[in-house]
Amino acid sequence: METASVWRKLSFFISSSHSQNYLSHCYKQLGIPDYERRSFENCYPFIYYLEHGKSYYELSRISPLSIKPVLLFYGMIQLLKACLLTVDPNYPESTSVLAHGVTTRKRKKQSYEFLQDEVKIQRNGLFTHIAEQMFHMKHLEGEKFTMEVLLKRVGELKDLFTYSKKAPELYAVKRVSDTMISVPKPILDRYNMTEDRFIEYFQSSCSHLDIHPEVSQNTKDYIYFRSSLENWNGLLSSPLTYDFYTNTHYLPINRELMNVFPEMLVHYLLLYNLSMISRYETEWWSELLHSYSTEDYPFIHQFLSVSSDKIPYYIYLYLITKTK
Repeated sequence: METASVWRKLSFFISSSHSQNYLSHCYKQLGIPDYERRSFENCYPFIYYLEHGKSYYELSRISPLSIKPVLLFYGMIQLLKACLLTVDPNYPESTSVLAHGVTTRKRKKQSYEFLQDEVKIQRNGLFTHIAEQMFHMKHLEGEKFTMEVLLKRVGELKDLFTYSKKAPELYAVKRVSDTMISVPKPILDRYNMTEDRFIEYFQSSCSHLDIHPEVSQNTKDYIYFRSSLENWNGLLSSPLTYDFYTNTHYLPINRELMNVFPEMLVHYLLLYNLSMISRYETEWWSELLHSYSTEDYPFIHQFLSVSSDKIPYYIYLYLITKTK
């Protein structure tokens, strides 16, 4: 879906009557007793968050790369606040959810590499609140992630990792039909599993995708599964990795990357760190943008381009699925 088309579709909500009816439906589904009153109170904040977020994204498209991370991070935050209002009518109920909820380690001026940098999740803050309210994920406090691990969860960067690391990072999950997918058998060696064990593992890991083995179709090169692919999208596809531009899902080669961490949270962590670097590590950031002396630049440049297209699409998917 084109990014401009996504914003056009989101414009449906830029109406007090539409947004109030929408929020009323969301709150009624949640069993909130005074859902009509709460939807009336929240319809304008909901609209303002979407409009404010859109303004950040539009400005990021014509901004220099040096300030793009800041614009994309705060644009994403505004869009996520709109999403939060669909599941938490009291947001923001306390000041504890206003902080970012993430920290970065102190950087060394010499030999700093962005791909090896880390972020750490705090107990309180917006990130934790989003994870709990929108994705039902708890107990993330203290978890650390390197930028490289996070970037590997962004499907559009697969070629860049292949060229840089001289080895593939992902196996494509091929769509055979509207109800059938296939997985290449070389994945068995990488996961150190038998075919039967992998089928069990894949089915349980992707239980939300309603995957069922189709053993009778298996060949020497592929393992087949049945699934209703109309419900597959990048927002809900974890632990698979999704490429927005080719509408392709992938299995990571390393089983350690097979986790259910939603990609929207991946973008939050990456954009948070990049926005902090842009604001507070001006010397290193400027050298990166002008010297091209490390492998960090292409990863950062491509990620920012992808994120500017992908996050509005994910926001649209999150909101629109609540109308069903």
